[in-house]
Parts: sequence; structure tokens; C-alpha cells
Amino acid sequence: MSSPNKTRVAVLYGGRSGEHEVSLMSAKNVIEYLDRSRFEVVPVGIDKQGVWFLGDETHTLPQAADRMLFKPNAIGKHVQHVQASKVFSAKSTERVFDVIFPVIHGTLCEDGTVQGLLELADVPYVGCGVLSSAMGMDKDVSKRLIHNAGLRVPSYVVIKRGEWEKHAKTFCEKIIKTLGFPVFVKPSNTGSSVGVEKIKHAEDLIDAIEKAFLYDVKVVVEKGINAHELEVAVLESKDYGSDPIVSVVGEVRPTHEFYSYAAKYLDQNGAELIIPATFPKEVLEKVRVFAKDIFNVLECEGMARVDLFLEKDTHEIYFNEINTIPGFTAISMYPKLMGASGVSYSELLTHLVELAIARHKRKTALCREYQPE
Repeated sequence: MSSPNKTRVAVLYGGRSGEHEVSLMSAKNVIEYLDRSRFEVVPVGIDKQGVWFLGDETHTLPQAADRMLFKPNAIGKHVQHVQASKVFSAKSTERVFDVIFPVIHGTLCEDGTVQGLLELADVPYVGCGVLSSAMGMDKDVSKRLIHNAGLRVPSYVVIKRGEWEKHAKTFCEKIIKTLGFPVFVKPSNTGSSVGVEKIKHAEDLIDAIEKAFLYDVKVVVEKGINAHELEVAVLESKDYGSDPIVSVVGEVRPTHEFYSYAAKYLDQNGAELIIPATFPKEVLEKVRVFAKDIFNVLECEGMARVDLFLEKDTHEIYFNEINTIPGFTAISMYPKLMGASGVSYSELLTHLVELAIARHKRKTALCREYQPE
């Protein structure tokens, strides 16, 4: 039975991306640290086939029909046990929750798709909206926008699947001529370093690009920079219209070749996290301003983790990527950075839920029909 005095928060986890398992780890922490004096937690899991289930606090995905909330292939069919109305009811009093906290990463999760569904359903949700989520997920598009705003990005080449199939040799020649080695080969629309490889030799380039195409139809090949890897957590202010809250700067020192998926999630000693980073004060302040500018250029809301490069010889700052639903595991940088900046894990979650509810109220007040004078 729901408490009338508590906000019901649906923690949405799982999903259809290659980062499904990372999401399960993040959700475990979010569910644990949500303030139970203020919130009632409703775990909602999405399995790899896209079926939504009413979960439990074991953070697994129960495959029981009576816990099913939504099944994509049931659209247009009369199936009694698919209770989509519990999730997408137009009346908030009939829903099993008041606000959704998406803790889902990667494609079909973090890229604006789920956010668009929730907008259509008129459901409050934590984090960036459709536009900034989509831009942030696409490494090519986000880099173009950041570059157009006058901020530095590493040189890179974009390859689309159809073009690669016809002109693979031409692309390889272009990469060797304009970028040199090392380069990073990345699917354009993944997170957590899924499908990313560091390539030092021309003979390994084709294989790396082919592997990246397993995860996306667009690949980014980026010039490797001799740089420190920095991360900054940015949090929207509850004072609407004010500058976002920018954390201290953290440095990631991988023990692997680079900060790969394995270094992030599979190896407990995969990287040394330096919080705060130990660079001159004036450099760190420039990094924080750079991160805030990126958050604003990409029109982010709620939260984002901005990943940057600090070139070792020149101390020039370059944009790497942005994560609009950053990891929330026990070892994730976003909550660690905010914690080091004076915002505890529990306070951070409360702040994000309150932002989601406030944004929904503002958008609900907008006129959705033309009203001639």
C-alpha cells in the first residue's frame, strides 16, 4: 500500500543496450540510497527483449506474467495480463508511481528514446530531455556542436556503414593521412566504452572498425591525444535559471591501455581515480568552466558527466564525450565527484527527483493548443 505522504519513485533499470548489466549495478545503488523517509521505491525492470516488469529490490528481472507492465509486441493485440495502463495512465492517481528515475545506459535507453516515450505519456522523469539525450549519445553530433561553439575537440573521421562497405580502403587511407596513430575507434552511439578500441597500427584498423559496426551503424575514428583523462559532474540548480552546480575535477588514471569497459566494470584495479585532480588551481577552474559550457551548449537538464582531455604538453582542454545518465555504481565517478563537492549520494538523488517534478510542472503549464486572441 502506497503512503500518501511519500513520492513514489520508479527506478527504471535494465534495458536493451549492451550496457544492461551496468544498469543493474547502478540501480542497486540508487534503490539503496533513495531517502525512504521521503520516497517509496518502485523498481521497474526492462529485459533485453524490451518487456517491462514490476521488479523487486533484488534488482533482478522477474519473468512472471503477473508482474508484466508492458510488452512491445503486444501492441494492437488484446492481452489481458499486459498492464500498460499501470505505467502510462494519463491520470497520475492511477499510476504505480509519481516520477521515473531512469538508471539505464546506452542505446534505446539513454539516447532520447525512453525520454520521448515518457514525454508522450506525460510522466515526470529524472535527467536530460529528448534533445540533449540524443545529442549527448551521438559522439559525432555532440562533437560537431561543441566544435561549432568554439570549444576544442580531437580531430576525427566519421564512417557510416553503407559508405564503409563501398569505400573501406579510401577511409583507411584518409585516417592514416589525417589522423595518424594511435587512434580510438568508437561506435558513435554507445557508452561505457562498449566497442571502443585503441589502435596503434594500420594493419589493425579494419578489424577494429568492423567490430565497432557490430554496435552501431556509424563509427567515429578519433585522433589519440597524449592527455590526462578528466571527468566533471554537472548538476542542474534547483534555482531555475541559475548556473548549474559544477563538481570538483576528477582524474582517471587507467591501469589498462585506456579506460575501457573492462577497466571500468570488470577489474577492481582497472583505474586509479584521483578526486580532486592535482593540477594547478587555474587549470582546474578552466576545466570546470569548460564542463559547464558543454552542459549548456548541449542544453542538458538534471545531470551529466562531462569527460575531457587535458593535453599533457600544452594543458589545452578537449571535449571527449558527455554522459547524460552517468553510472551510479559504488565506484562510479559522478556520485563520487558530487560527494567530494559536498553533495552526498542521498542528497543528490533527492535533488534530481525534485528537479524532475519541478520541470514537469513547468512543462504541464505550457499551452498545447493554439489559442487565437
